[in-house]
Amino acid sequence: MSADTFDLSRLRRFPDIEAPNLVAVDASDRLILDEAADLIAASEPGTVVVINDHHGALTLGAVALHGARDVRVHQDMLTGERALENNAADAGLAGTYRHLSLVPELVDGARVVLVQLPRGLDALEEIAQLIAAHAHPDVRVIAGGRVKHMSRGMNDVLGRSFANVAATLGRQKSRALVASGPTPSPSGESTFPKRSVDDERGLWIVAHGAAFAGPQVDIGSRYLLTFLDRMSPSARDAIDLGCGTGVLAVELASARPELTVTAIDASDAAVRSAVETAEANHLAERVEVVRQDGLSERPPASADLIVCNPPFHVGATLAPDAALRMIRGAAKVLRDGGELWTVFNSRLAHAGALRRMVGPTEIMGDNDTFTVTRTVRPARKGAR
Repeated sequence: MSADTFDLSRLRRFPDIEAPNLVAVDASDRLILDEAADLIAASEPGTVVVINDHHGALTLGAVALHGARDVRVHQDMLTGERALENNAADAGLAGTYRHLSLVPELVDGARVVLVQLPRGLDALEEIAQLIAAHAHPDVRVIAGGRVKHMSRGMNDVLGRSFANVAATLGRQKSRALVASGPTPSPSGESTFPKRSVDDERGLWIVAHGAAFAGPQVDIGSRYLLTFLDRMSPSARDAIDLGCGTGVLAVELASARPELTVTAIDASDAAVRSAVETAEANHLAERVEVVRQDGLSERPPASADLIVCNPPFHVGATLAPDAALRMIRGAAKVLRDGGELWTVFNSRLAHAGALRRMVGPTEIMGDNDTFTVTRTVRPARKGAR
């Protein structure tokens, strides 16, 4: 594929999960690009921004179909970034964009911002506040999504940061919201990240908009934490896999001073939140936070303890493969005799996968909503 023959339908999700019910490009990508076509074509280099692009359709479509140059891009998920890189290389479009975190530099002076609507209103609010505070006063925001995942609350969120918000006509079960006239707060300060203290645990939690569960302990992690004192008592190092805001990692570090703790997540919002959660609890020197795609970059047999509250959705789609990838990675990274502690929705059949992929698995608790398991990594063949 080259820029001259660019075809959105040829984009792939890889290295993100690929399955028949998961697509790299959907109708909302095409709608956003069509609605923004004239704006992009008339834009100066460096004034087009793309936020929440799933696998590169918005970024590469803006470049190859409408002539955008020096596009600034923010993708929360690392797998999305890598899918964009792969698709750009295949299309001969590498170097036409640059990745940035959700920071003022991303939108400074922007005149056209394309957004795939996040599902969470907090995530959208953080994006809207950032654009309103730092983009050009004439900025136009085209934010689209699948109608079944949109709500009136999205209009209200955008309306708090922009004077004008209008919806496009629906097309192929997709719709876009067009916002203009930024109205930043008088102080120019964002309300993110949000902070709260969990009174039960005496724990400060810091959360950016797209971080799972926000500034609170989600009920699955809260249940897993009741088993904290039983987790691999002799462990030297631990990994909080899919760390979110870093609650499990911080609680491990606080309760177990002898542990070296690493928090891992593919989400930029999660990693930024976990860093700030560790700092808020005076544990920044004890908790290393890393943005990685699961355990793919960790060396084999390098951890004694892994704790995990795995996802069971990819976006809005039920996709157990996300959890299975984490389980498979744990089997590689655990040392012989190491423990994997997992909490998951009780209706999911993860216990069988844990036994097959990692080793002997015991159900430690089931409260009818969540199940907590302990899995021990058996000795590898040939090990002495």
